[in-house]
Amino acid sequence: MKFFRNACLAGTAIILAAPASAWAVDLNVVGSWSNLPLYQNYEEKFWRETLPAASDGEINVNMTTFDQMGIAGADVFRLLGDGVFDVGMTVADYTVGDAPELEGLDVPLVATTADEAQAMVDAARPMVEDIMESRFNSKLLAIAPYPPQVVFCRDEVKSLADLEGRQIRGSGRMTTNFIEALGAEGINVAFSEVPGALERGVIDCAVTGAGSGYSAGWWEVTDYLMTLPLGGWDSVPTAMNLDKWNSLSEEHQELIQSQIKTEFEEPVWANAQGALTEDVACLTGNGECTRGEPAGMVLVEPTEEDEETAREILTQTVLPDWAERAGDDWAQRWNESVGETVGTQIPL
Repeated sequence: MKFFRNACLAGTAIILAAPASAWAVDLNVVGSWSNLPLYQNYEEKFWRETLPAASDGEINVNMTTFDQMGIAGADVFRLLGDGVFDVGMTVADYTVGDAPELEGLDVPLVATTADEAQAMVDAARPMVEDIMESRFNSKLLAIAPYPPQVVFCRDEVKSLADLEGRQIRGSGRMTTNFIEALGAEGINVAFSEVPGALERGVIDCAVTGAGSGYSAGWWEVTDYLMTLPLGGWDSVPTAMNLDKWNSLSEEHQELIQSQIKTEFEEPVWANAQGALTEDVACLTGNGECTRGEPAGMVLVEPTEEDEETAREILTQTVLPDWAERAGDDWAQRWNESVGETVGTQIPL
């Protein structure tokens, strides 16, 4: 395990001189997707610059990302729990094979604005803290959003009903269940392979965040953008290996918690709604796009009938299916926390 840790970090981590302080802390940190704004604008700055400066040089950070390391996003928290690195972040939905109860963090369709999504995440946080500790031997530090997961389609769509019969790449287990309940076929395709799969006709549509789709060039192989948030907000937990956390002084623990809240988590959430608006503008050409040349996708906004259909599928099929996988205890906790916040209950 030590060999794997050293081999992974040797080519990517920035090695800094060891601080002279007797209280010095070295942290090996693994961020999320290196080519997306969450890492580029927030994660990297916080861990490389903000936290070391706030600690007066007592906290020294070596940082890379899971894609730069060549590991799957689904493996991040498992490796974190084993102590391969000290801090890790990845999309919660990637890890639900190890922790199906974690799907309850990011339920599709129940939050259509950043404020609603933040309220949902805040309600779920105590559950996520327990999951990270029991499943991954880790201390939850933060939960940040990607923009909501929308639908990119190659061929014309006018409503949710038009997805029936199509082959669609989902962004998580709940999203795939929803797609299949519509009469479509859920196809498992890695994020990086989606443009090629769309171009070859392996899939007809794909679900991801609007900003992620723009950055990855999905607009080059699709023409229609449906903004109904079929994939939720793709929440990204940040956690520290619990043994490492317990080894820190109380002062360093308090510093990390306060700094990550005010200098990372809060700014990401504050920017989330504006980021979505600009992402849609960049994809459709309707509005200002400061990230690059705007594309010309056709915007397909949900109708009232679409929203009613989606809510029915969510409550009658998707959530009960998750409750069966996660267990009644977790479903009851969800009802009493997230469910109360978003006005949705799982029938038990």
